[in-house]
Amino acid sequence: PDASWIKLERWNSLTPEQQQKFAPICPDFVVELRSPSDNLKPLQEKMSEYMREPGVQLGWLIDRKNRTVYIYRPNQEVEILDNPATISGDPVLPGFILNLNKVW
Repeated sequence: PDASWIKLERWNSLTPEQQQKFAPICPDFVVELRSPSDNLKPLQEKMSEYMREPGVQLGWLIDRKNRTVYIYRPNQEVEILDNPATISGDPVLPGFILNLNKVW
């Protein structure tokens, strides 16, 4: 993903050696940003693949070209938001709100 986040308690459960290398843990939250040269379908497939990984609780695919956000959650249909001003990370990231006016 272009960005990801792991809960601190999950990160701290790794050994120091695991933390120094490519950590054997899936993030809780992932973000993909669609570049102007990206096709949407492969990114949607990538997001679906991420959501099948254990531990991933939330994913955002941000399509700047069409001002659309696809919100992925395990075992749920994808939520599609057209031109939202903000998106919330609740409950995975309590209190985190992304202002999309700065992204568009």
